[in-house]
Amino acid sequence: MAIIASRRYQGGKSSEHSLKVDGEPRQPLPLHSFDWVGLADPPAEEMELVQRQFGLHPLAVEDAVSPGQIPKVDTYGQQLFIVARTVAAMEGDNLSYGQTAIFMGKDFVVTVRMGSTRAHNALRKRLESDAERLAEGPDYVAHAILDFIVDGYAPVLEKFDEVVQTMEERAIDTFPEPSTIRRIFRLRRQFRKFTRTIGPMEEVCDRLARTELPTIDPGARVWFQDVLDHTRRAMTHLALLRETLASIVETAALLEQHRQGDMTRQLAAWAAILAVPTAIAGIYGMNFEYMPELHHKWGYPLVWTAILTICGGLFLRFRRIGWL
Repeated sequence: MAIIASRRYQGGKSSEHSLKVDGEPRQPLPLHSFDWVGLADPPAEEMELVQRQFGLHPLAVEDAVSPGQIPKVDTYGQQLFIVARTVAAMEGDNLSYGQTAIFMGKDFVVTVRMGSTRAHNALRKRLESDAERLAEGPDYVAHAILDFIVDGYAPVLEKFDEVVQTMEERAIDTFPEPSTIRRIFRLRRQFRKFTRTIGPMEEVCDRLARTELPTIDPGARVWFQDVLDHTRRAMTHLALLRETLASIVETAALLEQHRQGDMTRQLAAWAAILAVPTAIAGIYGMNFEYMPELHHKWGYPLVWTAILTICGGLFLRFRRIGWL
């Protein structure tokens, strides 16, 4: 069954409530009473049943059962329609996206989950444990659902936070391997998609917190302000992760260039030192018959003394300037 739960709340206390099979429009409820119906991936006939009973706008219903909607807030007369996006971490670095549509009237809340793995059962039990707050009405329930969805972003970001920090620490020691670089670019694509998919949630929460909308009491806007703060924290966290990923390759490249520069300087220093005996040996290897030093008694020791003195001086000089 796609209808997960259907309950009526009077003064914050719940009672079982079954939808009418005939789908006839329901009668208005007494003050401080409302219905909360939760659906998950509903088939067309059950969605049509709910639509008739609660008088839901057909355009809103079409959006609710169409996956891939962007987060938004629409008004249809005295009804409010909210689309929120959910995200869950899968195996590897993949993310799974879903959506939750919220229909809200003055005496009802209807939630439609599509592709979302996080059920609202625990949330419903938690809200039912506080009858005084639940008596606030549908706007309080809508706030709690949005807060539940936005709080679900944190574990996903924390998982990737650990991955990115590990990459950053390793990049300081050694240049990333090709497989690591490919993973970095895969993560950057995932984060861009996360931003495009979840980013509009900030605008949704901002509108709910600051705009006069039907079925939302002015005093309830502070609740949606809290959800807005959570959303902004999540988006800031995501932006930092994207920035860190972008800097990992850049930082690793700079460190690698520095290491290569050290190696180049060392090779250049040794090449300069070895050039001295090579040049001297080249001169005396020309095999001219008349070379004064060839017949000198101390010629051989003097040449070696010159080679060692010059090479030793170059070695000390390069050590002093940090090339060796």
